[in-house]
Amino acid sequence: MSKKVAVIMGSDSDLETMKPCIARLRSFGIPTEVRIISAHRTPAAAEEFASQARENGFGAIIAAAGKAAHLAGVLAAYTTLPVVGVPIKTSMMGGLDSLLSMVQMPKGIPVACVAVDGADNAAILCAQMLALSDEELTHKLTRFKADMAAEVAAKDRKIQEEI
Repeated sequence: MSKKVAVIMGSDSDLETMKPCIARLRSFGIPTEVRIISAHRTPAAAEEFASQARENGFGAIIAAAGKAAHLAGVLAAYTTLPVVGVPIKTSMMGGLDSLLSMVQMPKGIPVACVAVDGADNAAILCAQMLALSDEELTHKLTRFKADMAAEVAAKDRKIQEEI
């Protein structure tokens, strides 16, 4: 069985953005735990979750947050597991504030970061990380990429017929 992936959100308002991530992880058969933990309002819970994540069977953590978006960095400070940040689009700067908060991590505390609202890519990236030691997951990812290519080829054929 594949290791679990944690999907941690700073707020319940992030859930709609993160639903594709959760669905994609589950489509690959990856056990997924979804939590709301705030870097600022519940920092002790963030420390506890991250510091125990490996022992609790997790292989990676996805952290979604907007505005100050410190959640991914706080979690990364307390674990050696890979942490993938999903910057959430905000009304003030369209998510640029969230993105910069995640990618500007200090030396020694890396956070991988996907595009603003890039929840689906966060799931795929974590699946690829877990697949390094999971042959069955590797096959699922290979099939996923082949299906994407076939979909593009079908769209190409359709447009060629229309033009």
